[in-house]
This record gives sequence, C-alpha cells and structure tokens, in this order.
Amino acid sequence: MIRCIAVDDEPLALRQIKSYIERIPSLELVATCRNAAEAEAVLDGLQVDLVFVDINMPGRNGLDLVRGLKMPPMIIFTTAYSEFAVEGFRLDAVDYLLKPFSFAEFNRAAEKALSLHNLMQLQRQLDTVTDAKNNTPVAEMEPDIAPTSDSISIKADYKVSIVRYADIIYIESVGEYIRLHLANAAPITTLFRLKNMESALPSDTFMRVHRSYIVNLNYVKSYGRGRIYLANDEYVPLSINYKESFREYIESKRPL
Repeated sequence: MIRCIAVDDEPLALRQIKSYIERIPSLELVATCRNAAEAEAVLDGLQVDLVFVDINMPGRNGLDLVRGLKMPPMIIFTTAYSEFAVEGFRLDAVDYLLKPFSFAEFNRAAEKALSLHNLMQLQRQLDTVTDAKNNTPVAEMEPDIAPTSDSISIKADYKVSIVRYADIIYIESVGEYIRLHLANAAPITTLFRLKNMESALPSDTFMRVHRSYIVNLNYVKSYGRGRIYLANDEYVPLSINYKESFREYIESKRPL
C-alpha cells in the first residue's frame, strides 16, 4: 500500500483527487492539504510515500515545496500549467498531470508510482543480500545484457529474456534500474544504467529524449508541450536538452 497526500488550494481539485485515489486499491490517502505549509507539517509527522501536488498555489508553490524537502517522497505534479513540466521532471517527478486529467491518466501515473515503490523495496532487499565472502551482491542478482543485430538478451528475475528491438516501445530509468516497456508483453525490469543501455541499442531506431527515457522512434505518434506521445497511448517527457535533436530527426526522417 502506498501512503499518499494531496496538496491543492482548490477544494474541487482535492475532492477529485480524493475520489480517484479511493478507486485505486494500491493507494491510501492519509491527508489533504491546502498549501505548502500544511503539507510540510503532514510530511514531518507521518510516513508518506507519494505526494500529489499542485504547482500554482498561494505563498510557496508546489515546486518550492518539493525543492525544500530534504528527503522527498515520490512526487506527481497536478497542474493546469504545462510550462512547468520541464522543471517538474528536473525534480525527478514520477509524472506530471495536466488539468483537467481523466481517471485513466491519473491511474497510469499511480501505476508508475507503484512500480517505482516496488523497485525501491526490492533495492532495499538486494542491499541486504551480500556474499559472505567478499561482501558484494550475489552473482545471481547481477544484470546481464547482451545485444545482437535484431534483439537484446536481458537477465532479470533469474531468467534470460530475448527481446526484439521492434517490440521495445520505450525504456525508463528508475533509480539504478531500467524498465523496458514492450508492445506485446509485460515490462521487464533489470539492474542496469540507462546510459549503458543507450550505447547497446541501435542509434537509428532509439533516441534518448530525457535523462530518464529512451524511445523507439518507430512508435512515436506526435509530440508537444514537453511530451512525446507513443503508439500505445502512453507518453514520456521530452527534455529541453534533447528537444532540438529529437525535432530535427522527426522532421527530417519521419515528418508528423
């Protein structure tokens, strides 16, 4: 269960988030807050795993609230202002929901948070499992990625999966892990660095679009407002640092 709070100065927005949370079994709403000060008081006194926070609020805004937290929980921004998206993702937000957002969009963001929460719990478990002889992680839990001309072999969950490049929609960095989102199968998560994965993939098909995301260009449907929309009806953030190279490639190779 993920313990969460909602922070928004608009009562209607808080009621909507509360109703959405009540529909998701993995979420438990422990408090609602009208401003940054109330949220800080809750975070000081309760265990909170996830914060849904508006940005444009009286006094300190949501960005300032998150910046001021020494050990912030997972963050999902909920706002009507798309211009804050880049800064939101710079703060390692799990997602950035633009008002008005549907329950389906909210639920996708919650699923991302649940996956990250599970990975962090797994990481804590892995940190406690060490080889008694040399005090290093046991070999069975070390990742192994081997690329070929049309596929990549990934060791995860004590087995090796052979994944075709054509089936990879996008790749997401989650802490020390990466998660491969696939067209016709469940995501695969393994302990590996995104920059190393980027080097292993064919550059004519995959592009880094954010410090935490690589996309398969064949699945791109459209882009705008700091997002890239994919063929599976999901989207990933487009960082300002990668926007120009992505735009040039799309317009020269695959005009939308």
